[in-house]
Amino acid sequence: MPCGKQKLQKQEAIIDKVIDDSAANTGKEYAQEKRLHSILSDLVCEVANEEPDDVVDFMVKALRKRKDTDEGTQAEADKKDRCPKEISKRPLSVVVFGASGDLAKKMTFPALFALHAKGFLPEDVNIVGYARSEMSAGDIRERVESLLDGDLGEGAVDRFFKRVSYVRGAYDKLDDFKKLNGALKEKEGETEGNRLFYLAVPPTQFVNVSKGIKSSCMSQDPGFTRVIIEKPFGNDTESSRKLTEELDGIFEDKHVFRIDHFLGKEMVRNLLTLRFANKIFTSVWDNACIDNVQVTLHEDFGTEGRGGYYDPQGNVRDVLQNHILSVLAVIAMEKPRSLDAAHIRNEKVELLRNVVPAEASKTVIGQYTRSADGKQPGYTDDETVPDDSKTPTFVQTILSIENDRWKGVPFILKAGKAVEKTECVVRLQFKPELHPFGDAAHRNELVIRLQPDEVAYLKFNSKNPGMSSDVHTTELDLTYNKRYQVKVPDAYEVLIFDAILGKRDNFVSPAEVDAEWQIFTPLLHKIDNNELELHKYPFGSRGPPEADEMKKQYYKTVRVEVQRTTGQEARKQLNLGCRRHALCALQPSR
Repeated sequence: MPCGKQKLQKQEAIIDKVIDDSAANTGKEYAQEKRLHSILSDLVCEVANEEPDDVVDFMVKALRKRKDTDEGTQAEADKKDRCPKEISKRPLSVVVFGASGDLAKKMTFPALFALHAKGFLPEDVNIVGYARSEMSAGDIRERVESLLDGDLGEGAVDRFFKRVSYVRGAYDKLDDFKKLNGALKEKEGETEGNRLFYLAVPPTQFVNVSKGIKSSCMSQDPGFTRVIIEKPFGNDTESSRKLTEELDGIFEDKHVFRIDHFLGKEMVRNLLTLRFANKIFTSVWDNACIDNVQVTLHEDFGTEGRGGYYDPQGNVRDVLQNHILSVLAVIAMEKPRSLDAAHIRNEKVELLRNVVPAEASKTVIGQYTRSADGKQPGYTDDETVPDDSKTPTFVQTILSIENDRWKGVPFILKAGKAVEKTECVVRLQFKPELHPFGDAAHRNELVIRLQPDEVAYLKFNSKNPGMSSDVHTTELDLTYNKRYQVKVPDAYEVLIFDAILGKRDNFVSPAEVDAEWQIFTPLLHKIDNNELELHKYPFGSRGPPEADEMKKQYYKTVRVEVQRTTGQEARKQLNLGCRRHALCALQPSR
């Protein structure tokens, strides 16, 4: 509908104001001259044609609609750029062994879906489930669909499952692997493809599946073959070395990626940056300033029918020997020469070799019983757990590291199932500052929560505001969901994508695995032989009281030592400015 000159001028003035306000409020770059001219021309015509009663409201809605459309278009363009060209230029096949199992259902397939929906995998990726069960690709969808992220775009689920197929076969029959290779060849066509194999199978099948891959399913140059193996990597030092030896006889080291999903967690990956990119931390990250380090992994649920897997493992094998030691290694390692995977892994191995093996005298183990109100079952109430099981569901142990940086600093590692809350937290408690505030100043503490809700905060002392001179503890807080408007990817997403790219820095090397087992194997043999008392604790509690008593005794020792040495010699050293030497003098003997 044509419009008069005067009407157009009036509407243009209103539009100019709306656009200026929108640019200021949204922070988008609408102020660019050419972009503004285009928007203005389009909107003038829309207003003239629609003749809305409320021009301002009409304009605001039109601008918001345009903004959403532009962002959606940009998001689609960004997705196309996320998959590296070296990956997308040839067919990629991802084979999930154990496709009918719990791990594949809850972790592997949801991670692959998220990578595909976000554009990190080629649109035409081939995802093949393999297991012994009689099932189909449709059955996989039925099992998995409810666990997928529903916020990743309309049609994402359908597009993903169009790329999923299923091959039934045994893990120890080479003919079935030939059948699998035929299915892969059919999907890859004439081009030699890249192949990633994910072994979500019991450890007893690692070698069988590896032999089948080697015999029939290896990609030919220039394609790559990469194999992801899940923990546990053996049950002790001897069995772990045997597994490594068998895998070394099948694959080259470049083919094998040993996954510990904790290394893919956002805050664990951030530990290197926090430590080595901030001078404020690197200068105090040692036994002169740090009193103790605590790594705690608590779960507020029990085995929930998974006793068949859990009972032969227990918390030491399931959590401490791998997840928690992996975190400890990053916290305590020396600075690597570079961010190259080999340099990082070498420093972690060197650190782990300096850890004194866990001692029974510094360890408390426990097993949860029925909750106090009787609503939650005990560990042995689980039908999948033997009635007379002595497997620990709670472990606390205090480790020491014999090197110059950490000598004398206790590392308190704790893992428990069916306790009061679920969390994984790292705490570095600093030594107290004695003069001039004395007991009024509390010790500083750096807290890094790995899960849930990633956060890092530093506790420090400050004067109360106003006329008071009293001291109180406050925090410098980095809470991820407040600071960053981004959804943190799941650890399995990160690690699967790293394996596709061939990045090894967040995977565990054979030397790391061996060093970790050496720390806990002597203790494990004593636990297996029932040489440690198994303390009972009710479902939903803090764990065995004996664990708190052990920590309490340690803290009491620190307090007594600090009070005893707050005498003339300590004050003399502090007054002379020898603060670092004074702190060393105040360090309790352990």
